[in-house]
Amino acid sequence: MAIKFQLEKTCRQTGARLGVLTTPHGSFSTPIFMPVGTQATVKTLTPAQLQVVGAEIILSNTYHLYLRPGHVVVEKAGGLHHFMQWSGSILTDSGGFQVFSLNDLRKITEEGVEFRSHLDGSRQFLSPELATHVQNALGADIIMCFDECTPYPADYSYAKTSLERTIRWAARCVKAHAKPSEQALFGIIQGGMYRDLRAESVKAMTELDFPGYALGGLSVGERKPLMYEMLESTVPFMPQDKPRYLMGVGSADCLVEGVLRGIDMFDCVLPTRVARNGTALTANGKVVVRNATYAEDFAPIEAGCDCYTCQHFSRAYVRHLIKAEEVLGLTLISIHNLRFLLRLMADMRQAIREDRSGDFASAVLSRLQ
Repeated sequence: MAIKFQLEKTCRQTGARLGVLTTPHGSFSTPIFMPVGTQATVKTLTPAQLQVVGAEIILSNTYHLYLRPGHVVVEKAGGLHHFMQWSGSILTDSGGFQVFSLNDLRKITEEGVEFRSHLDGSRQFLSPELATHVQNALGADIIMCFDECTPYPADYSYAKTSLERTIRWAARCVKAHAKPSEQALFGIIQGGMYRDLRAESVKAMTELDFPGYALGGLSVGERKPLMYEMLESTVPFMPQDKPRYLMGVGSADCLVEGVLRGIDMFDCVLPTRVARNGTALTANGKVVVRNATYAEDFAPIEAGCDCYTCQHFSRAYVRHLIKAEEVLGLTLISIHNLRFLLRLMADMRQAIREDRSGDFASAVLSRLQ
């Protein structure tokens, strides 16, 4: 097996899980948040800066790297780890979400998806086999099955057809996977917002016996209570001894709520995306540093934060950088936002160890409101 997952503890207060996931590039504790480096870089940050904020695994995207610079180039460079000089673990998304978000620019068939590149409009095609082959070439530690990300809203008939196609594609990905001893292929559970379809998806995916499972098709426009309902009706049926990954979720409240419902892994572009808009994440909610109210505020972004930004710079200085369109401003807020989420997850893990994850979550959520 390319990875090993050890479940170390289940919190007596909530059922939240504490585990250790080992990949060919190291071990890390779960639950964990994975910064997103879509194009083989977490925007505005160097690998050294990522290590300082506490990142242990990052995510890159198959769709984007397939189009530019191409998986052949990355493979010639020695794989993603060498190409981007990141020594920690890497997970690659299959590109399914990006392809299906193209809407009018793509056509779905049983063989795969024909789409037009967002870069130059050229015709492209991704199949389960090709998406798997590309990820084999990229060399990530964890790779994902090519799935159809069911949109929201979707009627029952569409969600069922989409789910059944995803199941067939998953079986094809398993057959196409050329490096099972080096890369762990995760299955993706779909089914829209329908409990019975989610249950059907779990059954089919677990029969394929993946080393880990992702929950896809959530955080795609539905209200948060509906997402939590889908987690509550799906996660209990997932294998206890395999990692559970909730795709595309990264706000502090959703991370806490997800952990309480048994999720082990999360990823999202949110912390670096909002940083580029001049917004910082804190335990008391968002701070829009670019606002004029902070022009003469010489306090750190968040009192008590141990990140490089808060230890050295003021809100006024960071605002100045943002207003002056200096890249350093984006970097400093990105450093803070990622450190905030990674520290939150570390605190959540400690709460699980001490059987107080429910109390911890309540305190976090009350401050965010």
